[in-house]
Amino acid sequence: MSIRIFVPRDSTALALGADDVAAAIAAEAARRRIDVVIVRNGTRGLLWLEPLVEVDTPAGRTGFGPVEPADVGALFDAGFHLGDASHALAIGLVEQFPYLARQSRLTFARAGITDPVSLADYQAHGGYRGLRNALSMEPAAIVAAVTASGLRGRGGAAFPTGIKWNTVLKAQAAQKYIVCNADEGDSGTFADRIVMEADPFMLIEGMTIAALAVGATKGYIYVRSEYPHSIAILNEAIGVAATHGYLGAGLLDSTHAFDLEVRKGAGAYICGEETALLESLEGKRGVVRAKPPLPALAGLFGQPTVINNVLSLAAVPLILERGAQFYQDYGMGRSRGTLPVQLAGNIKHGGLIELAFGVTLREILYDFGGGSASGRPIKAVQVGGPLGAYLPASQWDTPLDYEAFAALWAVLGHGGIVVHDDSADMAKLARYAMQFCAIESCGKCTPCRIGSTRGVEVIDKIRAGTERTQQVILLRDLCDTMLHGSLCAMGGMTPYPVLSALNHFPQDFGQVDIDQRGQPDQRAA
Repeated sequence: MSIRIFVPRDSTALALGADDVAAAIAAEAARRRIDVVIVRNGTRGLLWLEPLVEVDTPAGRTGFGPVEPADVGALFDAGFHLGDASHALAIGLVEQFPYLARQSRLTFARAGITDPVSLADYQAHGGYRGLRNALSMEPAAIVAAVTASGLRGRGGAAFPTGIKWNTVLKAQAAQKYIVCNADEGDSGTFADRIVMEADPFMLIEGMTIAALAVGATKGYIYVRSEYPHSIAILNEAIGVAATHGYLGAGLLDSTHAFDLEVRKGAGAYICGEETALLESLEGKRGVVRAKPPLPALAGLFGQPTVINNVLSLAAVPLILERGAQFYQDYGMGRSRGTLPVQLAGNIKHGGLIELAFGVTLREILYDFGGGSASGRPIKAVQVGGPLGAYLPASQWDTPLDYEAFAALWAVLGHGGIVVHDDSADMAKLARYAMQFCAIESCGKCTPCRIGSTRGVEVIDKIRAGTERTQQVILLRDLCDTMLHGSLCAMGGMTPYPVLSALNHFPQDFGQVDIDQRGQPDQRAA
């Protein structure tokens, strides 16, 4: 009987030589006349171990990583193909590996286990059960289930998904759309990419259920241009789904129809904002629209549109399969279900971690991340992308919960966590936030377009020691204008990293004293 050996086809693994590893395994097996079948699976999310090679054994899948082509001969010598875990690269049974075993994998239950484009694999692991249940329900009942689950947008805004769907359901229009925002551009984020590359049918199923719920017949997945492998895998999976009746007219022998296609983004960070994304989908420049009207009423091509993040839509099949209460039982407060955390930056064990809301940053950083990669003390953690706040050690015991973070004047965003050790210059990072906004602003509103440019200049003066106290006051006033006057979150959130760096790490700005109200002490030099 053939021995099944799994080598990931995820972007991270490919960048680290997974194709060469797969070729080396095939060549070595042929030379030794060992019958192997190489399965190109998705990643488990243990990115510091990629390429992570797994061997199917009667006891489960044994992992070895990170594997390089030069390691393959020694692995065969050690009997890795027989499940022998004595080699130095062995991590034992993958499912029992602590990094994975401590997680609550709902959305990522199949990631790294299945062949991403095998419909048979997907169905064997629970795929399309949610859609079959949805086909037997009235649209309002589907929306009610999603609402009752407590699912909120995972793209950053955390808006209740069921409320958005209900608005589109009640809208009167001959054409409605489902749009997936896969323009994953935040620093330290890769969960959307892992869904698309490791379990694309789950996203397709979630969008199809959304279409049934609101009466849409057409859907688009807007993927950032920097994700060519995601685009290729999605297109292949869409083709397979359509061939087997899971997309198109007469959906699974029903009266419903839903067509889906992938659209490649044009490389602008602002297109992660939903209205700029819709402009881009329509073939226009990615510029933010004023609201109202809301996209739920006048979205793509002026029609009612559900626009959700990848992770939001990917959670839907499980809710329809297992029920709203099953999902509701995970989490805390108004933050229900699980949060896929992406751990990156100066961290020893970077990767994907899916846990119920309520885990703390400290647990993530040390129990999973293993501390900094440099071995130096961790100084600051940025959560929520390049416009998220920098959190000092005193705030790391706060539970990961939307409301708890809002109370700190911080955001969870897309769940990306970027770690900095004590060598980081927080004033320099604050300047980067302003510069990033200046470069990526769509330019429609003055607070964002001009405010970010002036912000860079003011921070440069603070770092140079030029009238530091007065410049700090000016920087705070500028941030207040951007926060309350910007048209969208691009300018509105840029003050988060700037002010958090200034408030928590004043020494990096030239020993500026900060009083208890977070305002600069007028006596500071």
